[in-house]
Amino acid sequence: MRIVLLGAPGSGKGTQATNLVEKYGITHLSTGDMLRAEVSAGTALGVEAKKIMDAGQLVSDDIVLGMIKNNIESIEGGFLLDGFPRNLNQAEALDELLAQIGEPIDKVIFFDVPFDIIKERLMSRGRSDDTEETIEKRRKVYESETAPLINYYTKQGKLVTVEGVGEVNEISQRIFKALS
Repeated sequence: MRIVLLGAPGSGKGTQATNLVEKYGITHLSTGDMLRAEVSAGTALGVEAKKIMDAGQLVSDDIVLGMIKNNIESIEGGFLLDGFPRNLNQAEALDELLAQIGEPIDKVIFFDVPFDIIKERLMSRGRSDDTEETIEKRRKVYESETAPLINYYTKQGKLVTVEGVGEVNEISQRIFKALS
């Protein structure tokens, strides 16, 4: 099974990723983790990414796609992508890459959570970057960049919407039911 998690920051993607990996025996591919691993391993992609990050810039989609490709080719079974794609260009490039290697996405799980609950969750997790100002900025970026992916994957017939409010196990059961 090949899954993409989609939802606003604080919608529960990271929490549910663990449960999905456990239930389906798939590999969790977090672009942030991949990036750190490539940098610490000193791979060609990692060296290139480190230069860009050290300059305070965002790593290009090409580098991220290269890391995703390397990781997907090295795993047995399915995968769960968390943190990518974040916009339409990335989604199209990802679809193209996955088609080339014969590993297309099966399902995209969209975590539907009202913004007031997301804000409450983010404020309560106690991270220094979770201020009202940064949460509002992230919401605007999500709405303009990432939310269009809902329509993109709906048109492909891959989107599964799950209400992301309630107890963690309750939400997990909704996801499992939607995927079965």
